[in-house]
Amino acid sequence: MFSSVLRPVAVLVLTLAPGLAVAAETPSGLPLPRFVTTRSTPINVRVGPGTKYDVSWVYKIAGTPVEIIQEFDVWRKIRDADGSEGWVHQNMLSGNRAGYVSATSGSDRIGLRSAAAADAGIVAWVGPGFPVKIASCDGNWCAVVATDHPEGGRPAAYSGYLPETDLWGVYRGESFD
Repeated sequence: MFSSVLRPVAVLVLTLAPGLAVAAETPSGLPLPRFVTTRSTPINVRVGPGTKYDVSWVYKIAGTPVEIIQEFDVWRKIRDADGSEGWVHQNMLSGNRAGYVSATSGSDRIGLRSAAAADAGIVAWVGPGFPVKIASCDGNWCAVVATDHPEGGRPAAYSGYLPETDLWGVYRGESFD
């Protein structure tokens, strides 16, 4: 009786296992999904994976954070912070990390902290949608650089820490250097 119960389970596992292994493989060998940035400009975002497909829109700013959600040969399907999706050539993307302040707490501003702690001093205030370069994350906090471009003034860069929960461009619990 024991073997008659296990036999269907074993058949099911052996049937599904090869499909699961193939699904985990990607042309790049890198995991999906993953965050990257745009490398150069302009970048044509297409409706399908190839130059024969129409251009949906064009990125005009290098360093824009996007999420790769699918791969086909040398083409990457990306999703931006607004949820728009399209295809770009792999050469148009960089492994550099960037993000946007998302302020999941509902606040209109978030304190950029001097250390990875909620009670650390505030270096600068950043609001939802503010772009940041992400240097590293420890699973809870990310070291970022926020650059302010005041109209008519000189840009000012502020280095500090933001909680992962207040960033679009990093996964919860993600660690990297």
